[in-house]
Amino acid sequence: MRDSVRDRVLNVLRLGFGLLAAVALGVQAHRSATLDLSMANFFSYFTNLSNMAGVVVLLVGGTLGLLGRGRVPDLVRGAVALYLTITGLVYLVALSDYDLGPLLPWVNGVLHRTMPLVLLADWLIDPPRRPISRQQALSWLLFPLVYLPYTLIRGAVTDWYPYPFLDPRHPGGYGRVAVACTLVTLAFVGVGAALVWAGNRLGAGREAVGG
Repeated sequence: MRDSVRDRVLNVLRLGFGLLAAVALGVQAHRSATLDLSMANFFSYFTNLSNMAGVVVLLVGGTLGLLGRGRVPDLVRGAVALYLTITGLVYLVALSDYDLGPLLPWVNGVLHRTMPLVLLADWLIDPPRRPISRQQALSWLLFPLVYLPYTLIRGAVTDWYPYPFLDPRHPGGYGRVAVACTLVTLAFVGVGAALVWAGNRLGAGREAVGG
């Protein structure tokens, strides 16, 4: 009974935070369109893409859970938890003092602070049912490895970059960009490994208690 109530509360919270992030993204997209900003640019922010994935995971997961129809695959949940955790960390380290232009302050708080914490907490509170192997977790790196060349190539063509540390027009040029990319890649690997370790450990502990 206790687990049932816990799961119901967790799924309601998933729906609530998923709707909050969906509203934040929708409001910011409308603002961008109203200001005649490029919607292609809007969809080229890693922050926006990772939050869109977070919205899908939370809304689908919460709905399936409340209906008793299963759950979002843990490998997918882990990937999105990784992307949003990195989004929060990069914001904290490199972007918190940066002028984010037309981004509304409350939207900024939802996308860069709240959602990373929510997806991380979701992973830790409801860890994977089966262990995630390191080989499986490597698939989590596919999206950022595709995003990086896309951003650099598109930036060279359009003369627009979503983040200052990816902009070779700043002092240091491509050398500084290469260093930033290396550090972010290491962060993805390190945080991904930590999520696998924590998720597997917590999942095993829950199985032991349940068993």
